[in-house]
Amino acid sequence: MIDQVSSAEEKNTLPSDETPVENAPEQPTSVAAPDASAELSAPSAEESKPEGETTEAAAPKVEGPKRAWYVVHCYSGYENKVKKGLEQRLLTIPGMQELIFRAVVPTEEEIDLREGQRKVVQRRVFPGYILVEMVSYSPDDPRSKEAWYVVRNTPGVTGFVSSGDIPTPLREDEVAKILKRMETDQPKVRVTYRPGQVVHIIDGPFADFRGTVDEVNMEKGKVRVMVSFFGRETPVELDLLQVEKV
Repeated sequence: MIDQVSSAEEKNTLPSDETPVENAPEQPTSVAAPDASAELSAPSAEESKPEGETTEAAAPKVEGPKRAWYVVHCYSGYENKVKKGLEQRLLTIPGMQELIFRAVVPTEEEIDLREGQRKVVQRRVFPGYILVEMVSYSPDDPRSKEAWYVVRNTPGVTGFVSSGDIPTPLREDEVAKILKRMETDQPKVRVTYRPGQVVHIIDGPFADFRGTVDEVNMEKGKVRVMVSFFGRETPVELDLLQVEKV
């Protein structure tokens, strides 16, 4: 009996495992650490933009007025005067240089052979016409109508080559062909000799002979003449400057 009581007292005096311990340090709350790999893989705002895109919108490209070439009719022989007069008007009328760009008198170099003399001259390709590059004409565009009015009222101008009341622009290939023709370095030879024509040889071994033109080679500047020599017709190739009309 006494042993049972003592064992019971020992049990009552021993501390229980469930009894809280005073002043025990408070356990920290568990917080999940941020995933470093997620931070590295997430693209920044700058990286997420498409390549080449800037933060500011690109300014729209401003295009100039649409251009076109027109054929302007004028008095024959006044082509250069009309060109110069139009260029002077562009200098005196404000803003007109932005609508009318240039005027051209189509010419090409030509070698004129007269009386045995070679002379290089500028020949007009289209007598009575000049070309004007200007803003494309539109009846609904007041500025293009103003440019048309300035050209039309230049002294010496009689009108535009047009379809009805609307000026007809030249095609790009037509303009390129004309301008290329003007820029060629090889002048053309202008002669009026024709096969069968009698000519007088003025230079060379057959000087003072007369002969008949058999062929004219414009590219080489040569003429083949049939000369009667000892009763036989002999072909002689001569320079165009070595013969003249009879």
